[in-house]
Amino acid sequence: MEGTRARTVLVTGVGGGGRTTVAAATALAAARSGRRTLLLSAEDPALLGALFGTDGPIGADGAEAPREVAPGLLLSRVDSGADFRARAVALQERARSALDLLGAEPLDDDELAEPPGAEAFAMLRALRAAHGPDAYGPDAHGPVAEAPAGEGPYDLVVADMPPVGRTVRTLALPEHTRRWLRRLLPPERQAARALRPVLAQLAGVPMPARSLYEAAERLDRELAAVQAVVESPGTTVRLVLEPGPAAVRALRAARAGLALHGLALDAVVANRLLPTASPDPWLAGLASRQQGALKELLGDCPAGSAAVCELPHLGREPQGPADLGELAERIPPPGPTSGAPSDPVSGAAPSGDRAAGPWTVEDRLADEGVLLWRLPLPGAVRETLSLVRRGDEVVVTTGPFRRVLPLPAALRRCSVAGARLADGELTVRFEPEPGSWPARD
Repeated sequence: MEGTRARTVLVTGVGGGGRTTVAAATALAAARSGRRTLLLSAEDPALLGALFGTDGPIGADGAEAPREVAPGLLLSRVDSGADFRARAVALQERARSALDLLGAEPLDDDELAEPPGAEAFAMLRALRAAHGPDAYGPDAHGPVAEAPAGEGPYDLVVADMPPVGRTVRTLALPEHTRRWLRRLLPPERQAARALRPVLAQLAGVPMPARSLYEAAERLDRELAAVQAVVESPGTTVRLVLEPGPAAVRALRAARAGLALHGLALDAVVANRLLPTASPDPWLAGLASRQQGALKELLGDCPAGSAAVCELPHLGREPQGPADLGELAERIPPPGPTSGAPSDPVSGAAPSGDRAAGPWTVEDRLADEGVLLWRLPLPGAVRETLSLVRRGDEVVVTTGPFRRVLPLPAALRRCSVAGARLADGELTVRFEPEPGSWPARD
C-alpha cells in the first residue's frame, strides 16, 4: 500500500467487557465492507478458534503468519513469549564478543521466560509491522525499521488491546521511552564519537560508549516508527463496556487518559445489553439498571464526540461465524482517515474526542495580560487532576494517567498564574516574566 497509511482501530475497555469479541466483530464488519483487514490479538488460541469456528486453536504453536479466517479478513495472534525469546536470543548474538570476554554462557531459547511487560512491546511491534516498511516515512519521527517480509498491505488494522488502563500506558510507552533516552543519552553528547576510535587505540580495549550510543540510536528509531503509528491521524480507539456504574466511571477516566495522550476515541460499544421487555422481574430489574447506566454513557458522549454503539446479549458466549456475523451487522465499520490538521503537541489529528479542538495558545496579553493554554480533557475531574511546571515542560496527571508535555515556545518565557477545569477543558493561565517580553504600546 505504497504512499498510503492503513486505518488502525485499537479496541480496549473494562476487563471482562468483551473486548476480543468486539474487536473480531469490528474486523469482520470492515472485511464485509470490502476492506482488506488484519486482526491482531494476543488472546487465548482456543477462544480465537471458537470465535471464528476454525478447526482447532489459532496460533497455538506461536506462529505469527496471518491466517485468513473470513473473506478479506486475516488474523495474526501476537505471541509475546515467542517474541521475547526471539529478540533475547538475537541480542545475545549481537553481544557474543562481550559475553565471551566476560566468560558468560549464553542462555538457550528454552531457558528464557518472558518478563512482565513483554506483552506491551510485542503488541507495539506487531502494530508497526502490520503497516509495512513504507507506510510511515522519515517525515513522521525519523527513519523507520524494516517490517517483516510478507506483512501487509492492509486497508485496516484492528488490534485487540488489553484493558484500558494498560492500553493507555502501552500506547504512551514509545513517547515516554524516547524521552528517557534523550535524558540519559543526550544526542548532543554523541558529537564526540569521532574521537572514540582514537581513545580506543590508546586504551587498547573497545570503548563501550560507542556501542551504547549505537544501541540507543537503533532503539530510538524503532520507537519512533511505533510512535508514528500510534499518533497517526488514522489511529483511533474503540472502548468496550458492559453498562453499569463501574462502566460509567471507567469511561470518564478512560476518556481523560486517552485525550491526555492525544488519542481519539471514535466509538463506545455498550456490550451485552439485556432485553428490556422480559416478563421475568429479576431480569427486567437488571435490564432497567443497564438502561440507566446506558443513559449516563450517552450523556457522557454528547453529539459530535464518540458514537455509542449498542450490542445485544446473545444469551450465550458468542461462538462461530453466525454469532460473530450477527454482532458485526450491528457494528459500524470504522470511517475513513480524518484529514484534519494535526495536533501541535501529539502530532495527531483531531477526531472523535479530539474534536473538542487542538491544544492551542490564546493571546490575551492586550486585555488581561495573560496567555491561555487550552487542553481538552473530557472526563477529567478536579479531584484527580494535577499540573506541575518543570522548566520548559509541564507534567499533567489525570487519575492514573500522566504525561510530560513540552511547553509551546511562547509559554517558555512565562510563569504559570493559575489553571481552571471546566466543560472538559483544562485552561492554564501564563503571565509573561518581567523583562522577557518586549513592551507593547
